[in-house]
Amino acid sequence: MTLTRDTHSRSKRLDALRFNRLHGRLVWGSGLGWAMDAMDVGLISFILVALPESWQVTAADKSAIASAGFAGMAIGASLGGLVADRLGRRQVFALTLLVYGLATGASALAWGVGALIALRFVVGLGLGAELPVASTLVSEFSPPRIRGRVIVWLEAFWAVGWTAAALIGYYVAAPAGVFGAAGWRWALLIGAAPALYAVFVRRSLPESIRFLESKGRFDEAEAAVQAFEAAARPPARAAQGQPAGTGHLSDAVATASGNGAAPRDDAGGDPDAGDEFKPVKAKPSALFSGGMARRTAAIWAVWFCVNFAYYGAFTWLPSLLVADGQTVTKSLGYTLIITLAQLPGYACAAWLIERWGRRLTLTVFLVGSAAAAALFSQAGADWAVVAAGMALSFFNLGAWGALYAITPEIYPTPLRGTGAGAAAGFGRVASIVTTLATLPLHQALGTAWVFAIFAAFFVIAALAAWALPEMRGQVLADG
Repeated sequence: MTLTRDTHSRSKRLDALRFNRLHGRLVWGSGLGWAMDAMDVGLISFILVALPESWQVTAADKSAIASAGFAGMAIGASLGGLVADRLGRRQVFALTLLVYGLATGASALAWGVGALIALRFVVGLGLGAELPVASTLVSEFSPPRIRGRVIVWLEAFWAVGWTAAALIGYYVAAPAGVFGAAGWRWALLIGAAPALYAVFVRRSLPESIRFLESKGRFDEAEAAVQAFEAAARPPARAAQGQPAGTGHLSDAVATASGNGAAPRDDAGGDPDAGDEFKPVKAKPSALFSGGMARRTAAIWAVWFCVNFAYYGAFTWLPSLLVADGQTVTKSLGYTLIITLAQLPGYACAAWLIERWGRRLTLTVFLVGSAAAAALFSQAGADWAVVAAGMALSFFNLGAWGALYAITPEIYPTPLRGTGAGAAAGFGRVASIVTTLATLPLHQALGTAWVFAIFAAFFVIAALAAWALPEMRGQVLADG
C-alpha cells in the first residue's frame, strides 16, 4: 500500500490524542454490543439445563444445539473480518447485531429441537462476526500508550453480558422461575435486544479512520480526526474557531460526505496528496506470507486452545454440576457466583497489560487458568467447587482480555479485520469440538479428567502465546 504524507499525519494526529469523550462513546457503544453478544452466548448454557423440562431433550440434542451456534460463529468470524476489510468496521458491526438479535428472538418461538438448532446456527453467524470486528474498530481509534488497556475494558463488557445471562438464567429461564417451564422462551426473547441496538450503532459510532484512508475516503477521515481533536481540547479552546459540527463526529462526517451523500469509494486520492494513493485489497493468503506466517500460526493456536477450554467449561458448567448431583436451581446459583469473578479478572488484566506487556500478561493468565482448572478437577466440597470455579473465571477472562487486545495489533490495516476474524473463526472450530465432546468425556471419564484436559489446553495456549510479538506502546501498522 502506498501511503501519503497526509495519511501518516492523520494517523499520528489520532495516536497523539489523549483519551476523550469520543473515545469513551466508542468504547461504551461497542461494549454494549459486546455485552449483548456475551448475554446471548451465556444464555444458551442456562437454557440447555431448562429445556429438558419442556422437551425432554437428550444429551446428544443439547450438544447439537450448542455446537450449531459455534459452527455459525466459526463461519461468521471468518467472513465478518473479511467483509469488514472491504465494507467497513461499523457497517459489519451493526449488521451482525441485527442478524443475531432477530435470530435470537425467533429462537423463542422454536417448535422443536431441529428448529432451535437451525436458528442457533444463524445466531452464531452474527455473534461470530461481531467480536473481532468490534475489537478491530476500537483498536484502530485507541491511543497506542493505552490501547491494550482500552481493549481489555471493552472485553470486560463480556463479563457484564455473561452476568446478565446468569441473572436471566436464574430468575427467568429456570423451571422454578417466574415463567415456569416456558421461562427459556422468555429468556431468548430478552436476547433479541441487539436487533434494536443495531440502529444506534449504525447512526452513532464512527467508521475507522484507518479504514477510510485505505479506501481513499480522505475527506471523511479528515473530518473524523478533526472531531476527535476538537473533543480532546479544553472546552474554552474547542468553542473558538471550530468548523460547525467538528465537536460531534456524526455531524462532521456527514458534512464531509456531502450532507449524507454516499461516501466516495474511488481511488481519486487525497486532495493534498496528488496521485500517490493506491488502495490495496489484501488477500487472506497474506496471513501466511512473509513475516505474517509465524504470528498467524501462534495466534491461531492460542485461539483454538482457549476456545476449547473456555467453552467446554462454561457452556456445560450448569449441566456438569447437575450431573454431579446438584439441583438445577443450585447449579444455576453456583454458576452465577462463579461468573461474578470475571470482572476482577478483566480489571487486573487491564492494569497489567500496559505494565507487563501483552505477551507476558496473556501468558500469566493462561498459566493461572491452567492451575485453576486443575484445582477444579480435584474439588469435592461445594465451597471448593465455587472457589476453584471463581479462580478459573478470574484467570480465563483476564486471558481473553489480553488475547483480544493483541490479536488486531499484529496485523496491518488492510489485513487487520481479516486476520482477527480468521483467528477467531479458527478458534470457533474448537468451540464446536468441545461442545460435542465434553458431555461424552464427562460420562466416560468424570469431572476430574475433563478439567484436567482443559488445564492441558491452557498450558499449550500459554506456550503458543510466547511466540507472539510484543506490541505494547507500538503504533498500528497501516500497510
